[in-house]
Amino acid sequence: MLRKRGEHGVLIIAAGFFIVFILLVCNFFRIAFEQKDVPAANTDRTLAIEVGDSQGTIYDRQLRPLTNTETRLMAAAVPSALPREATSEYAVDSSSFLDDYDKGEPFVFECTENTLESDGLTVFEVPVRYSQHQTAQHVIGYLSDNKGVDGIEYAYDSILRNSFPQSSVSYTMDGFGRVLIGDRKRVFRSKSYKSGVVLTLDKDIQKICEECGKDICKGAIVCADIKNGDILGMASFPDYSPDNIESAMKDKNSPLINRALYSYSVGSVFKLVTAAAALESGEKGYVYECQGCIDVAGRKFNCHKLDGHGLQNMSEAMINSCNTYFISLSQTLDMTEYRKMASYLGFGRENYLCAGITGSGGVLPSERDLSIPAELANFSFGQGKLTATPLQITQLTCAIANKGKMPVLKLIKGLTPDGSEVVKEKRTLCSDVMSGDTADEIRRMMILAVRENENSNARSRKISIGAKTSTAQTGKFNERGEELCHAWITGFFPARKPRYALTVLVEDGGYGNDVAAPVFREIAEKMKELDTNT
Repeated sequence: MLRKRGEHGVLIIAAGFFIVFILLVCNFFRIAFEQKDVPAANTDRTLAIEVGDSQGTIYDRQLRPLTNTETRLMAAAVPSALPREATSEYAVDSSSFLDDYDKGEPFVFECTENTLESDGLTVFEVPVRYSQHQTAQHVIGYLSDNKGVDGIEYAYDSILRNSFPQSSVSYTMDGFGRVLIGDRKRVFRSKSYKSGVVLTLDKDIQKICEECGKDICKGAIVCADIKNGDILGMASFPDYSPDNIESAMKDKNSPLINRALYSYSVGSVFKLVTAAAALESGEKGYVYECQGCIDVAGRKFNCHKLDGHGLQNMSEAMINSCNTYFISLSQTLDMTEYRKMASYLGFGRENYLCAGITGSGGVLPSERDLSIPAELANFSFGQGKLTATPLQITQLTCAIANKGKMPVLKLIKGLTPDGSEVVKEKRTLCSDVMSGDTADEIRRMMILAVRENENSNARSRKISIGAKTSTAQTGKFNERGEELCHAWITGFFPARKPRYALTVLVEDGGYGNDVAAPVFREIAEKMKELDTNT
């Protein structure tokens, strides 16, 4: 009986083993054919980490970068291959480094100059888009969500951010998500940021304009090459930081406005146009006796010298900036031809520099406006409805200094594929707007207006200058009841062989000779030093 029970137990155990064996065999075939539960241990994949943000560069005329001028070091780290505490010493922000390290995933951090590379640590030099004190900020513009929204950043957004390959490091990972360190690491260091846009700006001249104008509360400075119209410097005040646009938007002085593109009352600078129209019509010898005021159709216009300048010819009137002389002179001119001269010289016409950067056309009074005697009188010395931009005034000065040939102002020189050559260069466009004799005569008057005027703050012992100042009434008054006036000066230098045209505007600044002329002189002197040193 016991023997039978023993045999029965053995059979049960054998049957159990048989069942287990069958289950194991079935599971083996299920795994073999369905492959549902096999880890992808032998299936490698690639993990790529992009480092930095590669964008095209904006250059000056000599292919010196205006953006991407500075770099910082960034490192791609693989926590499993790095000692935690020792590597954290390389981080600029060690606290953030440790937080990212503890997550266990590869990550990027800003590192110091003494960072040593290893299999688990790859260092990249990454360009920084803007410097702390960014040069030509109003020209360059700024970004929002990595898209250009103003200035050159906006105008050439598609070129500056044209899907460039980014700097990166690639690792091979096994099926368990582990990074395989060693020969399987691949590093790509992008140089595509060297392509970009080339401006006509000269970095050194731009910095001079910004430095000399730093005390201007609101205003603009424009410097151009009189021969080809290249804008060498264009600064607007106040400046702003691209990292704090919200603050700039709240500033009552509106720093985001590029004031070089905005139109203002111009005042006595326009006497240059009146003189040009008179000379072209043969009125070179016109003489008038200034008694301090003049009656025009029953309305009195005062000269700034209330007791009068006495007998004046055109040159003397330009030196003394005699309002009544130019009012009287305008009455001798054919009004249609007079207005045409202003139009030829760029008044009432926009200065298109590139998409999104266009100088206002300002206001050029119509013939109907100028048929009103009082309006014509205001027009003759730059008051009334007339407005113009610093760009337009600079272009006028280019024409005078360039023997009557007025170049179209340019801001874009071309493009560069690699930061070493310029392609698609913009050509120079010029038009004859007055005779060479007329231009020479006005140029002589502007030189005398500085040289023969002992009170001129544009006079310099270092460089010869020809210029015309202006104090433009605005019709606006401050809390003390004093009228606000725009301070202007425009001119050229060196006087004998002009190369540069320069305009300074100080919005609501007061007298041109007191406020704008000293800035003009300082810029001219520093530019002479620059030419000497180069």
